[in-house]
Amino acid sequence: MGGSIYLTDYLKLVDDTGRIIRNDKRGCISESSAKILNRLNIPHDNWLKLTTEFGKLFHGPVGTLQELTDYCEHLEKRRRHFVASCQHFYSN
Repeated sequence: MGGSIYLTDYLKLVDDTGRIIRNDKRGCISESSAKILNRLNIPHDNWLKLTTEFGKLFHGPVGTLQELTDYCEHLEKRRRHFVASCQHFYSN
């Protein structure tokens, strides 16, 4: 992912996300959380999909295409599984 994140920013983002996901809470991504996602280069829709469907989307290593390539080279694997998902959700 793009940039770094402070603990307070992370907690705000988690709180906003939880308020969206839970049926008994009202909420949306606040302007401050939107700025965090922008700084991390994660589109709002991708963030919500990643947080609600992560286990369905990935069953192995996850990261940027370069991180996935490095991981596979380290393990001497020829194929990089889930390349399309990684490319869709993480930009280099």
